Amino acid sequence: MGARNGQEYIDRLNREARDVWIGGERVEGPIAEHPAFKNVIASMAALYDMQHDPETEDEMTFVEDDVRYGNSFLVPRTRADLARRRTAMKRWADYSGGMMGRTPDYMNSALMAMSQAADYFAQDNPAYGENIRAYYQYVREHDLSITHTLINPQVNRSLSTAKQANPHVAAHVVEKNPRGVVIRGARLLATQGPIADEIMVFPSTVLKGTEEDNPYSFAVAIPNSTPGLRYICRETFDYGKSHFDHPLGSRFEEMDAVVVFDDVLVPWDRVFLLENAHLCNNLHMATHATIHMTHQVVQKNIAKAEFLLGIAESIVQAIGIGQFQHVQEKLSEIILAVETMKAFTKAAEADAAVDEWGVMCPDWAPLNAARHIFPKTYPRLVEIIQQLGASGLMAIPSEADLESPIRPQIDEYLVARNLPAADRLRLFRLAWDASLSAFASRQVLYERFFFGDPVRMAGVYYNTYDKTAMLARVEELLHRGEPTPRATMEAK
Repeated sequence: MGARNGQEYIDRLNREARDVWIGGERVEGPIAEHPAFKNVIASMAALYDMQHDPETEDEMTFVEDDVRYGNSFLVPRTRADLARRRTAMKRWADYSGGMMGRTPDYMNSALMAMSQAADYFAQDNPAYGENIRAYYQYVREHDLSITHTLINPQVNRSLSTAKQANPHVAAHVVEKNPRGVVIRGARLLATQGPIADEIMVFPSTVLKGTEEDNPYSFAVAIPNSTPGLRYICRETFDYGKSHFDHPLGSRFEEMDAVVVFDDVLVPWDRVFLLENAHLCNNLHMATHATIHMTHQVVQKNIAKAEFLLGIAESIVQAIGIGQFQHVQEKLSEIILAVETMKAFTKAAEADAAVDEWGVMCPDWAPLNAARHIFPKTYPRLVEIIQQLGASGLMAIPSEADLESPIRPQIDEYLVARNLPAADRLRLFRLAWDASLSAFASRQVLYERFFFGDPVRMAGVYYNTYDKTAMLARVEELLHRGEPTPRATMEAK
């Protein structure tokens, strides 16, 4: 089959029933017609359609054995391959202004890397190495959309999972039988879970490695239609309003959901790791999945920073505030964010090298820096939008008001220096949806914790960063010009 189009994505979602709950009700009928999901599904479909658009087809796909596949499945062997993947990733990210953080290329990048590092999984069981290879081929062939989950419920973070008052809350293996393993419990959190084809259940990276942690140590993948698998969604931030009123929330509300495993049977051919905490903890870094995932994420970061820069500059031009130095300073902050993320990408690709799995791997140091900086940068970029728009972000009547008898007053009193009232409202409602709405707040929270607890991440970053050369340089300066021990002894 290879690269699919948007309608094929929608048809598969509607054809394969899944257990999804939202607002106290189970989703019945075609999920692509449900108010909470139909708009983001349409946006996802538009991404898949780019793979067949004559203007973007070659940018988004590659051909192998006369079959066309999405570029996110391309195994990079050269720097040119990395650039090709990056171009496709950026194209998808630009479509949503970076507001969709879990487009299919994110997990495809991880799966691609893991499939090439199959020997890592084979350390646990030779069959698991074959399983991850076969799964990559299956997902690539059908161009599936995959969500993932790896965080246990926040019950008592002062205790390990096995030491909880109820150790059965977190997803764990309760049985192994000839057909596979049975999983029971819950996981946080699956973004796009209800609208994906399958879910990869990754291991947490903080397993203790004791005998009692074995039930929580696993890596598997299953279809979202698997019996016993349930998604419990948060409130939707797509309120059914028009694209004028909610230009972002009405298009790109990805949805986050708690994942419940009610004695879910995972067939043996979908098991990649089992009861091996050491391999589970090191999975993402050892296979270089984290590096390739971060390569994709930084393209999303660039798209997001560029989009906010576009909003900010549009506000500046609309209401004529570009002459103020504090405004110029704020815009320069966003420009710095854009160019910093671009520089990290260029450095990572320039210093890329073939890894032990034969994959051209971007240099980790700049990508690692990028993933630490952006969670701190993004809230500030949003704050700048708030500061530039100020009270204008509250003076935003709806599309219904524009179509009402009070339209003449709106046209008179809400006009901008360089925009008529309707266009000013359209812009400021976009700025509001990017900086102040529920959708916007979720985006800030999402970026803050994209890769996990930022404090723990900072600790790992500090403890793993090679500081040897810097220490030696300081030591050399401190003792520069002093006689060597040999010279001192000879003098005596």
